[in-house]
Amino acid sequence: MESEILINFVFQSTFIMTEKDYLKDISDIKDIMNKSTRFLSLSGMSGILAGIYALIGAFIGHQLLSGYGGYGDGTNLMPLVILEVIILTVAFVIALLSVVTAFILTRKQARKNNEKIWTPVSKQLLLNFLIPMVTGGIFVLLLIYRGYYGLIAPATLIFYGLALVNASKYTFSWVKYLGVMEILLGLLAFVFLGNGLLFWALGFGVLHIVYGALMHFKKEE
Repeated sequence: MESEILINFVFQSTFIMTEKDYLKDISDIKDIMNKSTRFLSLSGMSGILAGIYALIGAFIGHQLLSGYGGYGDGTNLMPLVILEVIILTVAFVIALLSVVTAFILTRKQARKNNEKIWTPVSKQLLLNFLIPMVTGGIFVLLLIYRGYYGLIAPATLIFYGLALVNASKYTFSWVKYLGVMEILLGLLAFVFLGNGLLFWALGFGVLHIVYGALMHFKKEE
């Protein structure tokens, strides 16, 4: 009787340990597959900082436009061409700061995860992101050339959202949802023309901060 109890105990223990090992092996295989097909070292903090940069840029843009005729009270007598150059320069500086910040913090996160930042997967991620972004950039330049300034904010939001969705299959799934939100905001900005700066601040500012914070506290602690 005692021998039967001992045999059953050993058998059950072996089965439990085997099941645990099996589940662990599946988890390990899943992690390996994710690392081989997805770049998982994106920095949430870079998203937060990019959002802050965007809000600062939106504030500067609002201040520049608030006194300009057709947008504000008409007290700003600055020539339109100079105003355009200043606003485009501010946008370029913010975009540059965001890219540099993302690169530095992502490289730091990759080192923390013992991963290389430049891999076949990260190259695919970058390529799939840049195709819609470059197309959108050219489209925006054409809008500026034609004088369709009210369409710039909606277009940038939509093309940026498409770039995120296109690149999301090579990184975290949350990037796809962020992209969808950007696209929806861009479409709303088309509906409510004249409020592009507000939607721009919401899309590039608030959404980046929210999603960056979620990623930072969920993945990087």
